Amino acid sequence: MKPGAFQIAEGTITINEGRQTREIAVKNTGSRSIQVGSHFHFAEANGALSFDREQAIGMRIDIPSGTSVRFEPGEEKTVTLVEFSGRKTVRGLNGMADTYIDERGKEKTLANLKKAGWMEGVIR
Repeated sequence: MKPGAFQIAEGTITINEGRQTREIAVKNTGSRSIQVGSHFHFAEANGALSFDREQAIGMRIDIPSGTSVRFEPGEEKTVTLVEFSGRKTVRGLNGMADTYIDERGKEKTLANLKKAGWMEGVIR
């Protein structure tokens, strides 16, 4: 074995097993490409993305760690979201949640999204 080499186990690795998931349609209404990473609170993703943000509260894209999904201008695609685990809190990002990302913080998050104009033109 060489230093720094990876040894990968045989078989399939299942991620996010047992967590709630949902599919959601997303459209990039902006003029530039947008990428959203695997651990980003999807409800707070770029304001040029049009989708049902209320359904995305407490969720992230169901993809392997360290990867992302790219949305080209005008592109619409369906992504699978998965619920966050752990303490159910989010800090930073775009500041829309900055609180609990479950029922305890849902109203605050929705109010911030509406105030920012990110709930308009939603694809449902």
